[in-house]
Amino acid sequence: MTARPILLFPDPHLRRMAEPVTEFDTKLHALAADMLDTMRAAPGIGITAPHIGVALRVAVLDLRDETGPRTYINPDILWASDETILHEEGSVSMPGVVEQIERPARVRVRYLDLDGRERIEDAEGLRAICHQHEIDQLNGIFWTQRLSPLRRTRLVARYEKLRRANSR
Repeated sequence: MTARPILLFPDPHLRRMAEPVTEFDTKLHALAADMLDTMRAAPGIGITAPHIGVALRVAVLDLRDETGPRTYINPDILWASDETILHEEGSVSMPGVVEQIERPARVRVRYLDLDGRERIEDAEGLRAICHQHEIDQLNGIFWTQRLSPLRRTRLVARYEKLRRANSR
């Protein structure tokens, strides 16, 4: 399909709650295909519709494993483990910077597939991290909000310095 422009931090649209998908039609399939193309071009392993300026609860993950790319419509976390892991996170909307974030190691996610069928997925490790990261984004929580104020300030300063250097 088509790689679309990605909204960049600190665009206010990245902090808005996405609306539930109610129509499972060819437009939704086209959106999911565009999101996959956009994510791969970024490059990234996860993206939400809000990253491309569409305020719908759609996420695409492609962890380049045996499962291949997957689209998650209206995903919600049903359960999260008490056990946590640290993992480096970043965003297609804030390229060039990453930071360690602690999250539950395992989650159970309920979502709809592209045909509107309900699915349940248990995930651990990187897939669990990605689910939490993208569902946060759908809920209007940009990943930097999971950092302490000091770490967030330092990360934003690094990002702004990178943007200035790349705009020359």
